[in-house]
Amino acid sequence: MASVERLPEIDGLGPASSSPHVLPPEPPAHFDRIARLYRAMEYLSFGPMLERCRFHHLPALTHARRALILGDGDGRFLAQLLAAAPHLHADAVDVSPAMLQLLRGRVENARALGRLTIACADARTFHPPHAGYDLVVTHFFLDCLTEPEAARLIARLRPYLVPGATWLVSEFQVPARGLLQRTLARALIAGLYAAFRVLTGLRVHRIPPWQMLLAHHGLTCNARRSWLGGLLVSERWNLPGQPPHPPRVPTPQ
Repeated sequence: MASVERLPEIDGLGPASSSPHVLPPEPPAHFDRIARLYRAMEYLSFGPMLERCRFHHLPALTHARRALILGDGDGRFLAQLLAAAPHLHADAVDVSPAMLQLLRGRVENARALGRLTIACADARTFHPPHAGYDLVVTHFFLDCLTEPEAARLIARLRPYLVPGATWLVSEFQVPARGLLQRTLARALIAGLYAAFRVLTGLRVHRIPPWQMLLAHHGLTCNARRSWLGGLLVSERWNLPGQPPHPPRVPTPQ
């Protein structure tokens, strides 16, 4: 059976930190308020595009053995990942008990509950209980962090990853080219932040430079796909080295 635990804030950068150089984080957003409406809200605003973004790289992840999943929401991606990767154990972290309840139910329906550990904790100060992750997944999660919070999160998790580990990111972004596309993307992203501030209390108002932060810690982007003129992007980043369990190459039919 999966275990549900509430882990202490032991990172040293969280609320209990005595360092005069690091301010305590703002209170977390309250995604409990929208948990059961989240999927409907997603489809009403973007149709199936966010799901396509999340699932695009799924076939490349079936070799993973130990995954850290941060803020997966209602668990649609995690349930499919566990079904596709029969040797995978996942640690799912979310500050929202309501989201975790939905996630747990989806994983149970996928008959993979025995390979799931749940931590109801603030990922900004979460300290993994063990090392050895060959996969980290952050779908539409880093945009809920400020730049300093994202920088500290990536720096904190980096030592827990094995050589060759994959960090999968799906995010909104402002396209690099096209004045009209850039203008529309900025307006849409600003509107989304404003809506989530009202609905959840999220205080962040801009997407942190997560690509620069991942690269700073030695990861390299090896696969990328974008949608909606560059508004949505999903990227696979990897550490140097060979993973302990190399991907299995499908046998040609």
